Amino acid sequence: MSLLPDIKVLDLTRVLAGPWCTQLLADYGATVIKIEKPGVGDDTRHWGPPYATDADGNPTSEAAYYLSANRGKQSVTLDFAKPEGAALLRRLVAQADVLIENYKVGSLQKYGLDYESLKVINPRLIYCSITGFGQTGPYAARPGYDFAIQGIGGLMSITGERDALPGGGPQKVGVAVVDVMTGMYASTAILAALANRASTGEGRYIDVALLDVQVAMLANVGMNYLVGGALPQRWGNAHPNIVPYQAFETGDGQIVLAVGNDGQFASLCRVLGQEWSADARFASNPARVKHRDLLLPLISESLKQWRGPELAEALEAAGVPCGPINNLAQVFADPQVQAREMRVDVRHPSAGSVPQVRHPVRFSGDATAPMQAPPTLGQHTDAVLQQMLGLPAHEIAALRQQGLV
Repeated sequence: MSLLPDIKVLDLTRVLAGPWCTQLLADYGATVIKIEKPGVGDDTRHWGPPYATDADGNPTSEAAYYLSANRGKQSVTLDFAKPEGAALLRRLVAQADVLIENYKVGSLQKYGLDYESLKVINPRLIYCSITGFGQTGPYAARPGYDFAIQGIGGLMSITGERDALPGGGPQKVGVAVVDVMTGMYASTAILAALANRASTGEGRYIDVALLDVQVAMLANVGMNYLVGGALPQRWGNAHPNIVPYQAFETGDGQIVLAVGNDGQFASLCRVLGQEWSADARFASNPARVKHRDLLLPLISESLKQWRGPELAEALEAAGVPCGPINNLAQVFADPQVQAREMRVDVRHPSAGSVPQVRHPVRFSGDATAPMQAPPTLGQHTDAVLQQMLGLPAHEIAALRQQGLV
């Protein structure tokens, strides 16, 4: 039994932030209908290689990027830039619970697909707009891309190695993390609006901006600045408020130490055969932060005497948080990742099967929808138009001949 079995979502989004949001809703069992331009589809369908391969090893048209954010959806090709196409979409809106779009501010109004127009058709509609900078403010008309937002919103200023060290300078995060977090925030906002509608019967307009999300996700680092007034610096793999909390070299590779309290530091000292925890300069975390330049070289020198796996085993036994720095091959081969079945292979109409990363939240009972592969372009057009609008096959054929679907 899925959590959202009766919720119909129209997905007018492309690339990552919007599709990530709707993929989460599909994971929870909502019917997500992805509206795509005929013959073109989501931009990310073409963002390859790599592409999924068929049984003979030949590449299909399904790019890995697209496959990462579109599982569990139905694809309908519909050209709503034409009046007839927009009219069809409005008929779908009348039966929908949620519409999500990530077009430039105001650009859907000319098609009669803005919230003010659609709430007349469906007052219970929850309409979510995802943009780079939001619906208001001096930047509202600008397009928004994750990389640029990471720069504008300060994330790059605190990510990367310190200027004085080799490789120092601002860095973006290796995943489009602002897009992903925007999708997360949007999905939770939609779920909140659905819960509110259940008691009030009212729809809702939701305005989600990548820049707002990026500023919000600065979390403790943003609060450090607001409270302390000092501009945070880049710390590489170190932490501004906790020591030791970074990557170190062992005798045969790197290990991450995440010592979060004084008890764990004392345990680290016992494993390493050192008495640093008895030294007033290192006994408490504030003292270790103050004297990090004295302490870290001592830890580094001590750790180089160990092999990484042996050190990790000893630290884990002592309750000291630590771990290796895995590449993705090691991640998906990790026994814990495999035990949690984070990789799932699902059937696909052209590739035979494609890998997916399992939704990470577990519920008691059968609460998430059975995993279905991301749809091929227009795979469900006929079925959706027949089931939701009652269009017979010959009318759909005529629409296709006109280039509307």
